[in-house]
Amino acid sequence: MALMIASFVGGLVFGLGLLISGMTEPAKVLGFLDIFGAWDATLAFVMAGAVTVAAIGFALAGRRSAPVLASHFSWPARSDIDAPLVIGSALFGIGWGLSGICPGPALVNLAGLSAPILVFVAAMVVGMFGYELWHRRNAALDAAKGPPPGTAVAAPSDG
Repeated sequence: MALMIASFVGGLVFGLGLLISGMTEPAKVLGFLDIFGAWDATLAFVMAGAVTVAAIGFALAGRRSAPVLASHFSWPARSDIDAPLVIGSALFGIGWGLSGICPGPALVNLAGLSAPILVFVAAMVVGMFGYELWHRRNAALDAAKGPPPGTAVAAPSDG
């Protein structure tokens, strides 16, 4: 229950931060992306503040043996840059540049029941489920193929 309350409070603080900073307004985000026009540097300051707070949080967390509300940290296991990461980042950037909105502000903007935001969130959810189905399908196909020829396969031993 404490984890749910902490998650709610964290989400509430994040949403309020987006509202106060104006990052829920697509025009403000598009103004930041318009570097050769009427550039609005506000988002750069919001990002700098967020990175500073996150850096302090990660530094403090790194000194602990475990989180306060969990048995262990769930740090990322990978640090490599692969094609899915680059493609996903490019798609995110294109969508952000076209609409001026990304998932966090879109969820905050759901409260206004605006038709464009409802369509954006619906498309986002369909994309998330579509990716999950595609990922599961590929995993099932890979499992059905079996290991590549010449690969050692673990087998039960006689003792």
